[in-house]
Amino acid sequence: MIDALVFDSAAVEQYGDLAAASDASGTTWVRATEATIQEFERVADAFGIHPLTLEDVDKGVRPKTEEFADYSFTLVKDAELRRGEQTFEEEIDDEAVGVFIGPDWVVTLSTAAVPAVDEVWRRVAREDQRLLNRGADFTACRIIEALVDEYLDILDQLETQIETVEEQVVESTDIETLERINAVRRDLLAFRKIAWPTREAVNVLARGDSPFVADETEKYYRDVYDHLVQVVDLIETYRDLTNGARDIYLNTLSQSTNEVMKVLTVVATIFIPLTFVVGVYGMNFADSPYNMPELAWTFGYPAVMLGMGLMIGIMLVQFKRRGWL
Repeated sequence: MIDALVFDSAAVEQYGDLAAASDASGTTWVRATEATIQEFERVADAFGIHPLTLEDVDKGVRPKTEEFADYSFTLVKDAELRRGEQTFEEEIDDEAVGVFIGPDWVVTLSTAAVPAVDEVWRRVAREDQRLLNRGADFTACRIIEALVDEYLDILDQLETQIETVEEQVVESTDIETLERINAVRRDLLAFRKIAWPTREAVNVLARGDSPFVADETEKYYRDVYDHLVQVVDLIETYRDLTNGARDIYLNTLSQSTNEVMKVLTVVATIFIPLTFVVGVYGMNFADSPYNMPELAWTFGYPAVMLGMGLMIGIMLVQFKRRGWL
């Protein structure tokens, strides 16, 4: 689907012909959403866009900014935390969005619907004066800003998951808890691969390297860059929190294992002398003068059992005094 808007401070007009839209006076915005490579090529022919940039958008390479003679090309990622197709866990799902900034035109290309881009499109169509009289570079900035704002929403969701994991890790050592920790760590790692290069891509536009970004618009790109710096810092903080939660889980699991081993050791230690006693009393030979004298005693059996009971009691008292129990 290809749409075109031409706008200035007075009005907004929608075009169906790309050639007419590119020649019209005012700022032209062409949006190709859920487009095929053939539709990408149609837009590229109308605005002189290099085919390699189309390939970058189609394949979803890492975010970047490149300068061309007639336009600036910035590839950003639309990110969303959604349930995976093959798992029941939420995963970072991203979609490449190509933003092309010309002297008086903006082109956005994506192979899927992007809600953030659609929202800015609706604002222009509703004749939002804050967008109509600022030019193509400002419109592109608002598009990128809308995409970056979604990053903060994802971090809020991940923060909630981290808080849940931190509560679970001190209450349970189930394997599901470790799986949740690892799932959050994977999401943060995937998100980091999006946020870091996006920050560098926006920095190119914010520091004045692009001839298609006006001086008065650079401060808006710097604001978006500051948001990305905050996103990256939060990602690193959350990674530290998840690493800490994993360490707590492993320490708790180790402590639980030690408690089990302590109990088993105490039980084994108690039975060692008991085994010795019954072993000695079991070594008797027929008609031998060296048999245990207690064998002929009427109270021999209860006496031995009482002695073993006293032995167990003494050992338990000693274990308790030493803090082993």
